[in-house]
Amino acid sequence: MADTTAPAPPSAARSNENRSTTPGSTGFKSFIASGWAERTDVLPSAREQAPFAAARRARISAQYPGQRLIIPAGRLKQRSNDTDYAFRAHSAFAHLTGWGSDSEPGAVLVLEPAPAGGHEATLYFRERAGRDSDEFYANPDIGEFWIGPRPSVAQVASDLALKVRGIADLAAVLHAVDSETLVLREADPNFTERVDEARLRFSAERVLGSNATDSPFSIEINAEHEPDAALARDLSELRLVKDTWEIAQMRLAVAATARGFDDVIADLPRSSVHARGERLVEGVFNTRARSDGNTVGYDTIAASGPHACILHWTRNDGVVAPGDLILIDAGVELDSYYTADITRTLPVNGVYSEVQRLVYETVREAADAALAVVHPGAVFRDVHAAAMAVIARRTAEWGMLPVTAEEALQPENGQHRRYMVHGTSHHLGIDVHDCAQARRDMYMDGVLEPGMVFTIEPGLYFQPDDLTVPVEFRGIGVRIEDDILVTETGAENLSAAIPRTATEVEAWVAAAQR
Repeated sequence: MADTTAPAPPSAARSNENRSTTPGSTGFKSFIASGWAERTDVLPSAREQAPFAAARRARISAQYPGQRLIIPAGRLKQRSNDTDYAFRAHSAFAHLTGWGSDSEPGAVLVLEPAPAGGHEATLYFRERAGRDSDEFYANPDIGEFWIGPRPSVAQVASDLALKVRGIADLAAVLHAVDSETLVLREADPNFTERVDEARLRFSAERVLGSNATDSPFSIEINAEHEPDAALARDLSELRLVKDTWEIAQMRLAVAATARGFDDVIADLPRSSVHARGERLVEGVFNTRARSDGNTVGYDTIAASGPHACILHWTRNDGVVAPGDLILIDAGVELDSYYTADITRTLPVNGVYSEVQRLVYETVREAADAALAVVHPGAVFRDVHAAAMAVIARRTAEWGMLPVTAEEALQPENGQHRRYMVHGTSHHLGIDVHDCAQARRDMYMDGVLEPGMVFTIEPGLYFQPDDLTVPVEFRGIGVRIEDDILVTETGAENLSAAIPRTATEVEAWVAAAQR
């Protein structure tokens, strides 16, 4: 069995010993350990999402009767030397616990099979240390002087309405690991290794008896470990249909994102005269994301001029020139981790040229066609097909295709995809590309159900050096992206309040800059 030492989160390699000035004298240690006011924990009421998280745990529990399930939050990731990226818990962990931006690195959720059926859920995390240790001032990773106070076990248990234990008790879980235990592998590779070792030892002991640790016998666990992969898949599919709390979070994320777009437009006069105007656009939006949410849900795309033809342009170091379009793909992520994903393509000087308007309205036509087919019972891939029919028809009319639109739409052809190589939709929620590990027959070939949330985001991208398009089209990139909720009777565009038509956008820009 695995050893019984507490699985402390390992620190990334640090290069700061040569500049460490942490006091170590007897006098200092004695003095810093004394003179502190007594702490009285105030236990919070259970957060609003706690019962929803419990219902999600019950659903995954029903799929794995009698099996121990381990879902780590993950750990800090090194950015450079002794600095880390901001911590973000794994989405499946957050989904099952209700813990979001205030979650603790190294935490682990364990669903232990209960004798009477179902599972008992326990959250393990590194609780705060007392002032009788040196951790609170000497440990920059988890010390209170460095990162602020951590909650107590009792506070987290009350907050999440969940059984909670200290991280040292996780050793007993590792000791009990058997061949049926499953772990969400990608969440915490270091901890997954420990689970694998425990499973190997369990299997070896069953074959060789108590002398297994002294034997060369070994059992390999494939890095993809099929049963673990099934758990990751099922946790991903668990998020395909959002509950009422999740839908409310999506509405809040969209509303915050709309305010971010308002901020960007109001600041266009400043960003359009700066050598790195795209950076200013990014910064203005990110300010809104930090003020009204946790952060951005993904790297903001602020792509002006021909940069709009680069699908994932995140360098954002170009000018924002009057006369050009700027494609802004951005979303605010809330403290719950739920994020919006909106794209608007704006005329920097407030007015579309004739060709810009033509391209823009064609993309909107494709988006509207895609939205029109959304209803319960429709197939997810039909949304993309509806948008592609418009793209093929219009590019054929403009003389860009070597075949007719009908021929281009045949599976063996697809010439129109030269101008839109990406898909039209992806699921959205606690991840910007949510449910990504779901099976194809549940995702791309899946049937739409009320409560599903996904994007509709067609585009047209005419590269500056594309000789198949007329000169006046070259360098124009347009995308319109909205967040769509499947309802009982059809669909709701959650972001419909953000101006969409060319005329509405021009009025939006003009009003914001008065």
